[in-house]
Amino acid sequence: MARNVRLLRCTPDDVFRVLANGWLYPLWVVGTSRMRDVSEQWPAEGATLHHSFGSWPLVVNDTTVMREWDPPRRAVLEPHGGPIGIARVAIDVKARGDACVVRIQEEPVTGPTKLLPDTVFDAITRYRNAETLHRLAYLAEGGAPGTSGGSAAAGFASTAERELIQR
Repeated sequence: MARNVRLLRCTPDDVFRVLANGWLYPLWVVGTSRMRDVSEQWPAEGATLHHSFGSWPLVVNDTTVMREWDPPRRAVLEPHGGPIGIARVAIDVKARGDACVVRIQEEPVTGPTKLLPDTVFDAITRYRNAETLHRLAYLAEGGAPGTSGGSAAAGFASTAERELIQR
């Protein structure tokens, strides 16, 4: 299971406002190229996002189902990646002073990525999800359209901030 952690300079509510707006999905999820539809029930459990991944002309239509929605603590999504298979992505958020720590964990459920050795899957996925968290930070910290957000700062500025993650 691939894990990434990042300190965001915003509240957990700011993060969940981004997650709750399904139309923002391609802005923070690496590989997603466009939205096709967001179910009216989003982000309720069982609701679906209809999006595509890849670059034209090699675009695959797929969906993501919300499996668990517990703001401002946890969301579990199930992306259906067409020929790549299905994954389980858990996003956990914990307040740390004026900031929050976001952890994303991803594991394959079905498809060819499930056949990869864990070390290979984890290395590829951690690399991609580091960028995913970077993008999510920009949206949550900067107050993306359709949300309200905190400061525009991102990343780690000090050792003290890194220590907040480890608590």
